[in-house]
Amino acid sequence: MKFIHTADWHLGKLVHGVYMTEDQRHFLEQFVELVAEEKPDAVIIAGDLYDRSVPPTDAVELLNEMLFNINVDLKIPIVAIGGNHDSAERLSFGSSWYEKSKFFLTGKLSNQLSPVHIHGVNFYLVPFAEPSYVKHLFEDESIHSHDDAMKRIVGEIEKQLNPNEPNVLVGHAFVLGGKTSDSERTLSVGGSGCVSAQHFEPFAYTALGHLHSPDALKHEKVRYSGSLLKYSFSEAKQEKSISIIEMKDNGEFDLRLRTIKPMKDMREIEGHLEELLDNQYYSKQNTEDYLKITLHDQGALIDPINKLRQVYPNVLHLERKLAIADMKKKSNFTSIKEEGKSEIELFTNFYEEMTTAEFNEEKRLLMVDMIEKVKKEESVK
Repeated sequence: MKFIHTADWHLGKLVHGVYMTEDQRHFLEQFVELVAEEKPDAVIIAGDLYDRSVPPTDAVELLNEMLFNINVDLKIPIVAIGGNHDSAERLSFGSSWYEKSKFFLTGKLSNQLSPVHIHGVNFYLVPFAEPSYVKHLFEDESIHSHDDAMKRIVGEIEKQLNPNEPNVLVGHAFVLGGKTSDSERTLSVGGSGCVSAQHFEPFAYTALGHLHSPDALKHEKVRYSGSLLKYSFSEAKQEKSISIIEMKDNGEFDLRLRTIKPMKDMREIEGHLEELLDNQYYSKQNTEDYLKITLHDQGALIDPINKLRQVYPNVLHLERKLAIADMKKKSNFTSIKEEGKSEIELFTNFYEEMTTAEFNEEKRLLMVDMIEKVKKEESVK
């Protein structure tokens, strides 16, 4: 049995003020072609179909179109759950009749945890749910964290688990030890949002969503597919991929990865302004990519962002390397008066703590003169 594991589509995503819908459409059209080529027995979407609970209209239309292409046109079953960005109620609408075309969508967790059977494999759908909801659902006052909630949910599933068939859990959670990125929403304050990977031991494969890197967790049977696209510059170095799993009757599986080229990559580049605007440099770049640019220049620059956008139209973030270094120094600076030091010595220490620039003799003499003037004015008062 072959299925494709995806998650975190985040349709309607806004990145640095830019809606990603056009990029998502370009990617998903290629994804549908990949599905047609692979002919899987099912496609999994492990949560966060949308980026927010009330998605924009074009995101709703895009999801509707792509799911129709896969499920109706290609006649391939879809197994999908709600994530922490989705509205459980909105996704649950119509789910009872979707199943007639083998579109199995669970937006809201229920205490009826019956599996979806597809070609000899049992898929258990566990959408994202807050611990308080799970506590109320099972009337279990011992549930206080996401880990408690997942332990109880899996315990309920184990009561009906068929050990003679492969069992797959489809979930949306933050597994302890997983690597995060800036575009993922925190599930809970502190460590209460984490769940232990050991809870998934009864399953041949656990198809997860939430963390955006396919390498977010190193585990033989518990895996994140990662997001379809890069949604923050903290993901710039990630290798996004499509996970294709071929499950054997005994629960063992083979994993294969395929990649899809995005319309625009998300990258980071740095250098001096003059260098980045040099044709010898940018002629070797894909100038249409979404970029975070770090400038090495010192001193004032006149309108660098617009100069850069003449060459790189999709600069989303610009910063100065010196400014980053200065901010690091400021965060560590504590203003403590040192006994026995003169005003100029204290200012010298302050200047060196707050900036990376040299406090040279010219600057020192200027400050000495200024301090003396202030002292004279104070004495007159």
